[in-house]
Amino acid sequence: MTEESGAAAEADTERPPWRDVFGHAEPYEEQAEGIATAVETASENGFLALEGACGTGKTMLALTAGIHLVRDPDSQYERVLVLTSVKQQLRQFEQDLRLVNENLPEDWRPVSGLTLVGKADVCPYNREGAGGIDGENVYDRCESLRERTRGLTEDTSAGSLAQHGRSQQVGLADSGAEDGGASYLESAGGMSPYAPEMPEYGTDTGSVEFCPFYAQYLDDLPEEGNPVEAVPFDHTEAGLITTEDLVRHSVEHGTCPHSVMGALLPSVEVVVGNYYHAFDPTTTESFTGPLLDDSTFLVCDEAHMLEPRVRELVSDGVSDTALRDAEAEIAQVVQPLTMSAEGRATGPVETIRGELQDSGVTVEDCQRVRTFLRDLREYLDDRVTDHLDREHRGWQDSMADLPDVELPLRDPEEPAVDDLTEWASETGYTDSDWALAASVGAVVGHVLNTVDEASEEDDGEKRRTAPAVGRALAAWAEADHTDHFREIRLERTWNDVAPRDSWRRAYNGRFELHCCVPGDRIGERLAEFGGGVLMSATLAPLDVFRSVSGLDHLADAGRPVTERVYEMNFPPENRASFAVKAPKFTYANRGAPDEETPTRVAHARAIRQVASVEGNVLVGMPSYAEAEWAAGVLRGHVDKEVLLDESSSDAATGAMRDEFFEGPGKVLVTSLRGTLTEGVDYRGDRLTAAVVSGVPIVNTASPRTKAVRTAYDRRFGEGFRDALLVPAVRKARQAIGRVIRGPDERGVRVLLDERYASDDWDSVRDLLGPDREEFQPVGPDMLDFALERFDG
Repeated sequence: MTEESGAAAEADTERPPWRDVFGHAEPYEEQAEGIATAVETASENGFLALEGACGTGKTMLALTAGIHLVRDPDSQYERVLVLTSVKQQLRQFEQDLRLVNENLPEDWRPVSGLTLVGKADVCPYNREGAGGIDGENVYDRCESLRERTRGLTEDTSAGSLAQHGRSQQVGLADSGAEDGGASYLESAGGMSPYAPEMPEYGTDTGSVEFCPFYAQYLDDLPEEGNPVEAVPFDHTEAGLITTEDLVRHSVEHGTCPHSVMGALLPSVEVVVGNYYHAFDPTTTESFTGPLLDDSTFLVCDEAHMLEPRVRELVSDGVSDTALRDAEAEIAQVVQPLTMSAEGRATGPVETIRGELQDSGVTVEDCQRVRTFLRDLREYLDDRVTDHLDREHRGWQDSMADLPDVELPLRDPEEPAVDDLTEWASETGYTDSDWALAASVGAVVGHVLNTVDEASEEDDGEKRRTAPAVGRALAAWAEADHTDHFREIRLERTWNDVAPRDSWRRAYNGRFELHCCVPGDRIGERLAEFGGGVLMSATLAPLDVFRSVSGLDHLADAGRPVTERVYEMNFPPENRASFAVKAPKFTYANRGAPDEETPTRVAHARAIRQVASVEGNVLVGMPSYAEAEWAAGVLRGHVDKEVLLDESSSDAATGAMRDEFFEGPGKVLVTSLRGTLTEGVDYRGDRLTAAVVSGVPIVNTASPRTKAVRTAYDRRFGEGFRDALLVPAVRKARQAIGRVIRGPDERGVRVLLDERYASDDWDSVRDLLGPDREEFQPVGPDMLDFALERFDG
């Protein structure tokens, strides 16, 4: 062997096996180390917590590690599940998966992938506005049609139903009418064998609508074996299966795209979704459950959002109108039976009686829950009326001026049994009554659906309220009183139907159950996976992230948890980063927006200086109200158009974003709690500077916020820092992180508040992450000079 060949052989043996699935020519040094760490950690059923700045290649790092383990015959892993809360990042994972497939060894089959979407995105009828289905009713209609289709298969086969849908078109095509007389539903470039109208099947009791696409899927589904056999195309050679591909192949075969997507889930190698697909109890129970096991390598992208997202998903509540509607639904079941006992029966009495007997739920159970719901509404009425009488005398004459309200049902800073639970106990309702509400709600929903199926007047579009109300009441009784907080929330609305002297004319009332500390729920769910990567550009401080995300819980159980932090690897001379020692922009310090306090004067001057930088400038404020103030101090003082983002629809926000990107340089002013400071692509010349004014801490006077802080104090010891301060600084870091997105970009990043610059008792400088030292402390009087120096 020659020296050259020996060196080549040695180099080849040093080449890590994951390089076969790495999508680029060469990895960054940090990428290579991160992939190796992720592989090693996950091989031992552990998780990697990774903070990586923009440009460190986190997406390809995580995909490479996961795909390598999936393709390793000695590994337990069968698939990668990617979760992200940002649509742009979802597209990045899709793009990187395509790169992986483009650069695989020639004799390798492509890595199969699938992006999860909702029924509305794949239902052919909804996509084309056909079959009486639209964006408002697609979920209800789908469930109703599926249930009817399954019900019809008790008398005929699913294949016969699908053929019935086809035969209607075949008959028209053979009729000799002009154009064959047939019209076929098309979607995503595929032509189905069915009409745009929903077909009906005749039974002894009349014609019943059914979904021919779902009937075909049921016919294709094997009685035993893997549901993937019902997929009408070879997914193993398809690479990334786009939504359009999925719909086109399914429609051409005449099968249900959403059902096909569900059948594919356990069999594709990379599944891309959002946090709902792993942490929402309803979604995991009905759809993504097969992914939740130790053969799945989990990737949580934008993991700094994991805690707040899961808190929302595992919190619950029930509205006043939902209680009313659920009570009415129970009455629909009970009243026909009551009238029958009195000899005045009309309607489907036997159907209702039979369904109740099969379920084990009695009429007395239904009556008990119905009375409970009515009493809950009376309790709500009393509490709200007492509050308004006490805090807003004469409120009946000024309903249009009433504010949104939080009414805590216990002292948020003293864990204890809440007032509603105590009232229920004193009124004679026990824990079994709260649990009974769930059983009765589920049965009532099923009974009413069964009755409607037998009715020729059924429109198939009713959403049952009783099941959700029952589940919410059961959760209320099951949750503890230390890590959960209960309150009444009143949100402004207007209801002309409500009595003129009732608060229901001005408010939507709601009982809310908040999970203050979701870390245990997160940890329990993470434990179901084999291992994986939790990553973001803003995870620091990692000790806090490990605590609140449940990773420490896993470590205590013997699961490895490793940490890595990779700093920005773009040229440092291309960016100027300043922490300005301006007065603290706090509620107590800044005064009202119409006051010219020293704090507001200093911040207004600095914001104008940054906004005058050439190109597009992003201004992030602690709230939408403060964003309005900032836009006001900019207009007429900078030679640019000033755009103000307000709390509005996604479409309006998207239109403003597009306007910002087009034409000459502008200033976009927004709230740091909006959607324009995270996950938006500001690459290239879309953004040259960003300034954040203040530390965007949520309203600390809110009872809910106080309860969260108290729960974190009890659990971790530093509630204010861990629950409020750390998430606020991450918001600021996300905003300024929009500026530099590539190695050739130049930009300015400014944090405007002395807490970012100093080391005083209330400093947040230690929370700025690995590039903390880049943010040079400067006085307000020196900012203009510093900006000119960088620009020059």
